[in-house]
Amino acid sequence: MKKFLTILGTTILSAALLAGCGSTSDTASGTSSTITVGATPAPHAEILNVAKDVLAEQGITLEIREFNDYVLPNNATESGDIDANYFQHKPYLDDFNAENGTHLVSVAAIHYEPFGIYAGKTASIADLQDGAKISVPNDTTNEARALLLLEAQGLIKLREGAGLTATKLDIVENPKNIDIQEIEAAQLARTLADVDLAVINGNYAIQAGLKVSDALAVETQDSEAAQTYANVLVVKEGNENNENIQVLVAALESDQVKQFIEENYDGAVVPMF
Repeated sequence: MKKFLTILGTTILSAALLAGCGSTSDTASGTSSTITVGATPAPHAEILNVAKDVLAEQGITLEIREFNDYVLPNNATESGDIDANYFQHKPYLDDFNAENGTHLVSVAAIHYEPFGIYAGKTASIADLQDGAKISVPNDTTNEARALLLLEAQGLIKLREGAGLTATKLDIVENPKNIDIQEIEAAQLARTLADVDLAVINGNYAIQAGLKVSDALAVETQDSEAAQTYANVLVVKEGNENNENIQVLVAALESDQVKQFIEENYDGAVVPMF
């Protein structure tokens, strides 16, 4: 009897080890049935919810974790806490990698969000008075984009060649002596009561209930900024060809997602596929 129990125990242990090896193999091949993606609430998490339905039809669960800043989702992707993130454009990603020593890469451009100039205490660009206050994003890549939009409206002139790296230090002409106030991007909509105008990122404008049709000026679809600042799906370097990531890209570039974007954002979000 004792010998029988010993053999039985060995058999059970062997079976457990084999089962464990099978689980490890699945993980290594990247074929988990759950994908975890970090995103800011609007429009990224909303778009992901449409992709979630597409993936569900394939038996894949998409877990969406919402973040309200631009730093935590990148750190979570770098650490492996989440599989991917969807909230940023390539210039911001490149800048983040350079400043933080992270190894994050873009795997697909999904959409772009036109920057807009929104009225605060002043109702129109023509009504701006000398010394007017305009708030812009304070991170390097988005500030340049905001300044280029102000330049396109004739409000300022930037140093030649400043382009997508411009800061307010690159302003060489400022006929109205505009006071450029650099504010964290997520807080820009809240400044509207205190400034004359604000240049606001598309996703934060949406969250604040603003519409592109409300904007006094927006980036044109063929502008350098619009082509450069497409929002991308991001993973840690080395995971670009992971099977689940490729399935996620296909879901985000599906007809269902494109139709959702075109029907729900009134031009505030433009598909890139």
